[in-house]
Amino acid sequence: MMSVDWRRSGRRLAWAIFMIPIVLFLLYLLFVLNWSFSDGDRVGYLQKFSHKGWLCKSYEGEMVMTTVPGLAPILWSFSVWDSAVAEKINSLLGKRVVLHYREYRGIPTDCFGSTDYFVDGVQEVKD
Repeated sequence: MMSVDWRRSGRRLAWAIFMIPIVLFLLYLLFVLNWSFSDGDRVGYLQKFSHKGWLCKSYEGEMVMTTVPGLAPILWSFSVWDSAVAEKINSLLGKRVVLHYREYRGIPTDCFGSTDYFVDGVQEVKD
């Protein structure tokens, strides 16, 4: 009788050792993906936008930001989750735009995007 109880408690312990890290990882993902570190707007010219990745495809883009004519431009890389926003960004390539973004730090994989900055809105700037 004693050995049967030991096996049952051993299985429970093995199951707990297996499941606790998975549950903790899922809770961490839930936290990281739902609370942004910061959000804001950036203005510049859309230079590059693509849909890339080996296993997990994500929309990745680059915007050129200039402050004063004659100075070297600053490149800002960003990712996009929403395909509707991605289509709008793709239609505005080469134009001056305002991108609204949220910064998510600590995302453990590139499956969600290659950068910490995720664009969720875009507006064309009329000169």
